[in-house]
Amino acid sequence: MQKLDFPADFLWGTATASYQVEGAGHEGGRSESIWDTFARKPGAVYGGESGEIACDQYHRYKEDIALMAELGFKSYRFSLAWPRIIPEGTGKVNPQGIAYYRAICEELHKYGIKACATIYHWDLPQSLQDKGGWTERFITEAFVEYAKVCFAELGDLVDQWITINEPYCIAYLGYHLGVHAPGIQDIQAAIKAVHHVNLAHGLAVKAYRKTGLKAPIGITLNPSTPRPATARREDKKAAETARAVETEVFIYPILGKGYPELVTKKLGLVIPVKDGDLETIAQKIDFIGINYYAEYPVAFDKKEPFKYGAKPSWQDTSDMGWPLVPEGLARQLRWIGAVSGGLPLYITENGYARQDYVEKDGRVHDRERIKYLKQHLKVCSDLIKEGVKLQGYFAWSFMDNFEWAWGYSKRFGIVHVDYITQKRTPKDSAYFFRDLIAGYGEG
Repeated sequence: MQKLDFPADFLWGTATASYQVEGAGHEGGRSESIWDTFARKPGAVYGGESGEIACDQYHRYKEDIALMAELGFKSYRFSLAWPRIIPEGTGKVNPQGIAYYRAICEELHKYGIKACATIYHWDLPQSLQDKGGWTERFITEAFVEYAKVCFAELGDLVDQWITINEPYCIAYLGYHLGVHAPGIQDIQAAIKAVHHVNLAHGLAVKAYRKTGLKAPIGITLNPSTPRPATARREDKKAAETARAVETEVFIYPILGKGYPELVTKKLGLVIPVKDGDLETIAQKIDFIGINYYAEYPVAFDKKEPFKYGAKPSWQDTSDMGWPLVPEGLARQLRWIGAVSGGLPLYITENGYARQDYVEKDGRVHDRERIKYLKQHLKVCSDLIKEGVKLQGYFAWSFMDNFEWAWGYSKRFGIVHVDYITQKRTPKDSAYFFRDLIAGYGEG
């Protein structure tokens, strides 16, 4: 077998998000988020489940971090919960929330693990959604107020900052398709959210640069760079449109390129840009985080709102129904590397959902996940040799958790969680990463 070869300073991490793992929904001064509200909506979340208990990491973080250290991980990407830090969204800061995240960072550092903090991973305080949430411009100032608190209270402990996770999901899944919180179905609301998420990011980076803190700061996108279903001109155009609507509306303004004309002129979408907004969004960032799981073929479809639609794939799929296309990651890394002018890149999420069980031998033998990981890591290794500035990889996810609208029915973790007893059981994939990080990874 060919060895998976990575630079000695490559950053190996694993990742989670606050609402998916923390639990303690009514402890430590935390207020309600849009996901608490959404989970109570009949039919919104599989089985009527919620993140109220989740993996109970709020109480078990020391156990989890010790396991990360045992497996050799060098960084932990976790997210800060806005409702835990500023329960009303703006105003009074909750000292218990600050103390919790300081304790996480200190525990990580005890083992020599870097703290990679995502400021926003979808759990908006419900009080702010009641005023319109990401569809209203006020949210950008509320966000920068929150970000400033994070910088001031945690800046001495955080080693890497991510402003926002997956703007696409915030805007389109939350406000257009309605399958994520807050569950709104309105295209124009989604387009407003696109701009306000971008602006919030820019304001946060601008504020960060004034703090004097030196840790790198960037953003995590889940870019869609689909391939055309056929060689027909209309399908090639459909793929370009899909990339513009789902990815370029975020990455272009962040990189100082403005909004793509394909969206603003050809599709005629009205983005609420005010004077100075584009300059604010285009703050210098230190890296781009990329979350990659799958790639889809798309074709022209005049019945769809944006005139394109996804088509069936021939590849095997994960338990999410997502096609397994490692070559898509290669296409994406090359494109983003070129568009960004060689900005450092990190894979901030990559993983595979399957039905996992603890066998009679007390182990979880997730061979399909390991196959998926090897294929995608081989792409990463090859692209680094090709010259793409990929500097790290965070496995999604450290442990099984609340998978948003899918509840607890999908397992992405490299550590199995028994949701009744909260027992953690490392899967074979966890030991695969242990070997890989130690320099013994086979492709």
